[in-house]
Amino acid sequence: MDDSFYMKQALAEARQAAERGEVPVGAVVVCKDRIIARAHNLTETLTDVTAHAEMQAITAAASALGGKYLNECTLYVTVEPCVMCAGAIGWSQLRRLVFGAEDAKRGYRRYAPQALHPKTEVAQGVLADECADLMKAFFEARR
Repeated sequence: MDDSFYMKQALAEARQAAERGEVPVGAVVVCKDRIIARAHNLTETLTDVTAHAEMQAITAAASALGGKYLNECTLYVTVEPCVMCAGAIGWSQLRRLVFGAEDAKRGYRRYAPQALHPKTEVAQGVLADECADLMKAFFEARR
């Protein structure tokens, strides 16, 4: 399995979010070549501004592992995390973050580039066009 395979799983989650009227962001957490958590945005469903895909996935992964640190895990997310999510990624000590589309307006790299744990490796641009196209289509349909 490679980064593209797991990003496709995150994209499937993002599509589920869009079907529910949520901003289409999806995430999966992989530990030792196994998906241990899947999530998508639930901010509208739960009326909770903190219910981002990454937050949901981190919580589910910690529960699956029975501990708060995810230092053997990789988070795949379709869009660059926001500052809040980057903080949670940092606190959970994720080994790797892999994201698809950049978020020039709200992404963590613009506002808090040091938010991640120092040992977290970052890979960006995996299936970026597909991830970005899903977001663009969602917002164009809402206008």
